[in-house]
Amino acid sequence: MAVLTVTAKGQVTFRREILHHLGVRPGEKIELDLLPDGRGLLKAARRGGTIRDFIGQLAGRSRKVATLDEISEAAAEGWAGRK
Repeated sequence: MAVLTVTAKGQVTFRREILHHLGVRPGEKIELDLLPDGRGLLKAARRGGTIRDFIGQLAGRSRKVATLDEISEAAAEGWAGRK
C-alpha cells in the first residue's frame, strides 16, 4: 500500500511507480470515483473511442500516400495477425 502526503493546498503527488501502474503519463488525466463508505476508486481516464476522436490523429506524420487498395490490404493483414 502506498501512503501519500496531502500538502497545505490539498494537493497530492503520486510516485512514479503508482503512475506507471495506472498507465498514466505526464499531461494525462486520472479519474476518482467517490464511494459511499469514504473510499475512492482511482483509475486512468481514457478517452471515448469514437471515430471522430480518431480522424486526423495521424495527419502530417508521414509523407507516404497509400491507395485505398493498399489500406484495405494492410487492414486485412492486420486482422489476420500477419502484421
